[in-house]
Amino acid sequence: MAFDVSRIEAAVAGAAREAGYADPNLAAAVAKAVVDKLATHEPRGRPVTVETIGDLVEEQLNSAGYGDVARAYIIYRHGRAELRATKALLEVRDELKLSLAAVTVLRERYLRRDERGQPVESTGEMMDRTALFVAAAEDSYRRGSAARWAERFSQLLRSLEFLPNSPTLMNAGTSLGLLSGCVVLPLEDSLRSIFATLGQTAEIHQAGGGTGYSFSHLRPADDPVAGTGGRASGPLSFLRLFDASAAVVRMGGRRRGASMAVLDVSHPDIYDFVTAKADEAGDLTQFNLSVGVSDAFMRAVERHGTHRLVNPRTGKTVARVNAADLFTAICEAAHACGDPGLLFLDAINRANPLPKLGRIEATNPCGEVPLLPYESCNLGSINLARMTTAGKIDWERLAGVAMLATRFLDDVIDVNEYPFPELADAGRATRKVGLGVMGLAELLATLGIPYDSEQAVRFARRIARHIQQAAHAASADLARVRGRFPAFANSRLARSAALRNAQLTAVAPTGTISLIAGTTAGIEPMFAVAYVRAVLGSHLLEVNSCFDRLARDQGFYSAELITEIARSGTVRANPRIPDAVRAAFPTALEVTPDWHLRMQAAVQRHVDAAVSKTINLPASASAEDIRAIYLAAWKAKVKGITVYRYGSREDQVLTLAAPDSAPPRAGAAFSGGCAARACEF
Repeated sequence: MAFDVSRIEAAVAGAAREAGYADPNLAAAVAKAVVDKLATHEPRGRPVTVETIGDLVEEQLNSAGYGDVARAYIIYRHGRAELRATKALLEVRDELKLSLAAVTVLRERYLRRDERGQPVESTGEMMDRTALFVAAAEDSYRRGSAARWAERFSQLLRSLEFLPNSPTLMNAGTSLGLLSGCVVLPLEDSLRSIFATLGQTAEIHQAGGGTGYSFSHLRPADDPVAGTGGRASGPLSFLRLFDASAAVVRMGGRRRGASMAVLDVSHPDIYDFVTAKADEAGDLTQFNLSVGVSDAFMRAVERHGTHRLVNPRTGKTVARVNAADLFTAICEAAHACGDPGLLFLDAINRANPLPKLGRIEATNPCGEVPLLPYESCNLGSINLARMTTAGKIDWERLAGVAMLATRFLDDVIDVNEYPFPELADAGRATRKVGLGVMGLAELLATLGIPYDSEQAVRFARRIARHIQQAAHAASADLARVRGRFPAFANSRLARSAALRNAQLTAVAPTGTISLIAGTTAGIEPMFAVAYVRAVLGSHLLEVNSCFDRLARDQGFYSAELITEIARSGTVRANPRIPDAVRAAFPTALEVTPDWHLRMQAAVQRHVDAAVSKTINLPASASAEDIRAIYLAAWKAKVKGITVYRYGSREDQVLTLAAPDSAPPRAGAAFSGGCAARACEF
């Protein structure tokens, strides 16, 4: 194998720090001695194994009198050997050196397989396949340029500095071909429309995409049906039909067919919708629910005014209710099970770049991309944890990655193989993309900035602005060469500089891709510093890599300390850890709701679409607490809000420890954010 001298240095330096040796030259000297020995004693052309290198490192350390460092290195080496052996059992070649959890998920869902179901590509080859397929779009604009861009895209993906949404990694260069993360589909008040959309939904879910819908146009339950003389079953009955279909398709697809259902707050069936999940545990498991609210409704809540419920078929008012009472029902349901969230439809449509094409009424499953019917979200996220140089954020590098990622996402639209023409027409008319971030919490911790601080909020706002400016600059450059998006003349952008894309930035929850990248999810805080993850039928202790590295660098790492942290998953109350480190590593439940919301609002100021963010609440939180959060979110001008009270669902994928009990436990693919809502897209 080819070996990287810097990796030898890093391993020796880590062992030295753990053993308490501060000699800055030790690692380089040992690495040089290993290289010299290999050059002298290994026959030319003979492959150098990991075991050979490890043996030589141990030999050099012991012969130089660094026995303690050698013992620390042996422990490190043993752990790496176990990891390689486990990956070998999975029959996955992993030159990217990903975590075991990441490799397990990639094997199950992402890597191409042969007829026996065995992986036929490595983790790096998956990135190459994706890059090659997407870069093929470049030849349409400049013949012969695809190979050069494929190489650049591959380097970008292999570095884990940027990753696209999961369907792009799964489907690029395969027979499925759908690269979009999610789509919004129309639902009109007719059986023909409903069942046509149901069929389209199955195709999207089969390819690994998510779906969003507004059920607001469907007539209410018990409304007359003129053609039959019967009575309508209402939106909830069709919502359950779509949920059942998604569960069936999930069995044959690569992952769960998650969806977002939105119902306008003025719909006559709003009370049944609001309580659908709270009343029936285990109901609508494939759906996230959100109520579409207007500014007028929120003002009525504040003044305890009345609110009209309107039949969408006739446009007539069928009831008047107390707005505050309806809002209380929404908050009580969210307290009980985490659903529904709120979509602030007026805020969304004030930012709609194409109001002439229609009013936006729905979003993708996680809420970060409000879309018109048949529009799709083509998402990707920059790994902020890899945007540092010499202990500082590298703004030039961040802008460069943002510009290259924008080009990648624009190419995705051209090579995307849409399962039906309406998706292709809508996607290519507006060419919306959603460039976002992951790893914010890790970046902040690396820089010693507490997530719940004014400094962190300002810093996150600056990052969002920097990425937005770079993405818009890249889109303007593309427009000069490739042309503006076709619907440009009908957009709010028509009087400004030409852009290739109607929308450029959105912050997704980055579920699985942040697990692949080995960093924290989206803009969420860490969910735990140490925890147990269920992988391959076992429960493996994982420590946040940033904390692990910092603890070793600063000399306070010990197996005993990690065991102690694992009992609760948190470090803020641990007196054995330096104050500055404790402050820099808050977990989601230690961050108070106002800081969660301030972070979301700060980032939203410089995001074209929306921000997916969960406000995590302790089990002791009340419905009144949620009422205050929802009102504050509306006033903060975010576009949507989601809360989750710990323990309010039995199937949550993160379980924190009680005193003197087992460590916190996370599901195989959980990487942070909401412990109940599944946001894989």
